[in-house]
Amino acid sequence: MAQHTSHSNGAGGNHGHSEESHGHGSLKSYVIGFVLSIILTIIPLVVIMNDMLQGKAALVVLLGTAILQFLVQLLFFMHLNEENKPRYNLMTLLMGILIAGTIVAGSIWIMTYNAVAT
Repeated sequence: MAQHTSHSNGAGGNHGHSEESHGHGSLKSYVIGFVLSIILTIIPLVVIMNDMLQGKAALVVLLGTAILQFLVQLLFFMHLNEENKPRYNLMTLLMGILIAGTIVAGSIWIMTYNAVAT
């Protein structure tokens, strides 16, 4: 009986360890994320430095690669897609984006209407 209880505790311990290691990325995912990050950094740099695009097209490339870079960081390095329920990290991220967006939008609104009033 004592051996049977000890065996089930050992299996439970291994189960907990496998869940803990699931939260960390593999070397392959880190390398893929790193390569994607480098590519997404080089693309706008080359486009802007070589005057390949100008005006709104350059802005679209810059913002598009910035958004993709943000998603690569979240998925490959912060492991946002690997978390268990409830998704506290996702809720915290969304709240941070909402607060930052409110601050930026409010600042732009204040600066726009302050310049008109004076």
